[in-house]
Amino acid sequence: MQIAPRTYRKARHRPASDRDITDAQVENALRDLQNTPEAMYGRRKMTRYLRRQGYEVAFCTVDRLMRELSLNGVARGRRHRTTIPGKDGIRAGDRLNRDFTAAAPNQVWVADFTYVSTWTGWADVAFVFDAYSRAIVGWTAASSKTTALVTKALNMAVWRRDHYGHPIEPGLIFHTDAGSQGGFNWSTQHFAVAAIVGDVPPLRWECTTREPSAVVC
Repeated sequence: MQIAPRTYRKARHRPASDRDITDAQVENALRDLQNTPEAMYGRRKMTRYLRRQGYEVAFCTVDRLMRELSLNGVARGRRHRTTIPGKDGIRAGDRLNRDFTAAAPNQVWVADFTYVSTWTGWADVAFVFDAYSRAIVGWTAASSKTTALVTKALNMAVWRRDHYGHPIEPGLIFHTDAGSQGGFNWSTQHFAVAAIVGDVPPLRWECTTREPSAVVC
């Protein structure tokens, strides 16, 4: 950026604005609350607390300063988790070697799931992506994280590809990264997908609760 030397010198020696002074005072007050019960307050409670201490601050100001200082209140209830690692900490091998590219459709599928908030509670949603086109080829939603959450999305992807004239062929790699749930095992998944695949040779499953993992069809 090209600026005149006079502009730089004037900005450098310009006195602090009223907002800069107020922000500095509020930031000092927030830092002084470390290791105190008030440090667990969220943005709204913190705004009310600062007003009781004599600071005339708006909610948006406290929200901005807490965000800049990386301060967050403590939320009640349990934290929603999608990834539950195995107790022994051993992960299955990664056939893709973190290379999520493909030369053609139906060569590499990648699955993942997340959660969304609804009026009736949390809903878990699983997706299956085609690594070549980044298209979502299968999806499903459930109220709990089980094996069926991902296998139903996989079954849907296989059915949709066959229904639209692009059936899968032997050699497809189905990859699930950190987040495999519910005890993936050979027998249940083999029967779940083989019933739809039909003439495709038996699947060699390598999914376990230890991720990342991959399945070769």
